[in-house]
Amino acid sequence: MPETNRRVPAFGRAFARAGPRMDARGAAEHRRRLVEPAHGAVVEIGAGYGATFPFYPAAVTGVLALEPDPTLRGLALAAARTAPVPVTVKDGVAESLPVADASVDVVVSSLVLCSVAEQSVVLAEVVRVLRPGGLLLFYEHVRSAHRILGVAEDLVTPLWSRVAGGCHPNRDTAAVIARAGLAVQGLERFGFSALRGNPPLAHVLGVASKS
Repeated sequence: MPETNRRVPAFGRAFARAGPRMDARGAAEHRRRLVEPAHGAVVEIGAGYGATFPFYPAAVTGVLALEPDPTLRGLALAAARTAPVPVTVKDGVAESLPVADASVDVVVSSLVLCSVAEQSVVLAEVVRVLRPGGLLLFYEHVRSAHRILGVAEDLVTPLWSRVAGGCHPNRDTAAVIARAGLAVQGLERFGFSALRGNPPLAHVLGVASKS
């Protein structure tokens, strides 16, 4: 199976600098709300620098956090040491999750599904590893519902994806999740300006369950 875009080192370093600024502007609160329903055995894909780790609730028995970028993975290893629940950080990609079929209660995706090469491949892995009734918790930026802005996102995507670690700003991620056979529930859509001077872009917070 194809792997997640292995981020070039420069992108990992840039995201390590920009991420905390995003968190201070509201992304940290989004992440806190994202993992509120988490419980049991959790796999987090594209864990980055471990920004979600402080927010995992006590109902979580353990987190396997996968991050392919070495700079971000090093930061995640440090963050795991102070997490409120056990977190194991490993090198890994979302297209090939190192866990058995139907063995996970929750998969967490925080600003990751925009950058994978093929969302359908990743979501097939999510469905494979989730137990019946298991949850995908997702926080993603998505294509704007505003016609002109959506067209603009379509136009900039080829260039932007090359310079921003494979990020595609024009994906309808919730629809792809539903097509993968997961039942989307409690979807919240909102605008968020991740960095100073950036326009508010469409983001979603949602939960999807495996039947």
